[in-house]
Amino acid sequence: MIDIIGKRFWFLLGSGIVNLICIISLATFGLKPGIELSSGSMLTVHFEQTVTEADLKQELTNLGYTGTIVQRTAAGDFLIRTSELTSDAKTALEEALKTRFGPITESEFYSISPMVAAETTRNAGIAIGVASIGILLYITLAFRKMPNPFRYGACAIIALGHDALVAIGIFSMLGHMLGWEINLMFITGILAAVGYSVNDTVVVFDRIRENLRLGISPSFEVVVNTSVVETLGRSLNTSFTTLITVLALVLFVGASIQNFAVVLLIGIVTGTYSSIGIASGLLVIWEKGEWGRLFRRRPLPAKSQ
Repeated sequence: MIDIIGKRFWFLLGSGIVNLICIISLATFGLKPGIELSSGSMLTVHFEQTVTEADLKQELTNLGYTGTIVQRTAAGDFLIRTSELTSDAKTALEEALKTRFGPITESEFYSISPMVAAETTRNAGIAIGVASIGILLYITLAFRKMPNPFRYGACAIIALGHDALVAIGIFSMLGHMLGWEINLMFITGILAAVGYSVNDTVVVFDRIRENLRLGISPSFEVVVNTSVVETLGRSLNTSFTTLITVLALVLFVGASIQNFAVVLLIGIVTGTYSSIGIASGLLVIWEKGEWGRLFRRRPLPAKSQ
């Protein structure tokens, strides 16, 4: 049988390295908040003649709209994000673009005030916090007949925190390299990835509970490893089939749900990894009181005389 749990410290080491990279990226680059989280105006336009993204950015700069974000959609339209525009300012901007590039068609326009953006950010944080507390309470209650049921919920939350940190860290890098922003679709993707990950973790925990009741081994480590191996095929097959669908969304759906699809893609991969290598491994570490081994340096071998 594959000894997955026996390599728990290697799984945690790999996760620690990835998380450290993500933390460094967040500290260095931060995140680029989208219009829903930072206020501003979003304008979607279409030009009859060929217009390049570089030319449009340059013209907006010439008009005084510095720091404007321009993104081309799969349909050939342009998404233009600026500071909050009044009705007159929007009309003046469209007239200036029409003078420079010819006929222009507006397909969408909306603005978010700073007050609404601040409230949205606060509500998003509350939603993630409430979801985490709810998951902790649910898993603790579901495993209440097991010894130390709180450990199951706590290990699941730690694994979810790992998944969320990886997704946020990767978006920090994408924001620096490609100018990607986080928006409400990003928050939705985080919550969806959390739900997917906790479902995978609960399946593993449920098999652990079943095998403990069957008494397949007096060793908790053996029981957990057997449970992980027994659910491994199910976890990998489910993740692979879901990945195909989400990858299709990433490749063929427009920018409107780009953040959601990419976050979910990351969440499926990290959620599968964390349910197998992190949540279950932490249960064994907690049971055996091995927390000190996570930070204790091994002594160097003595030199032969």
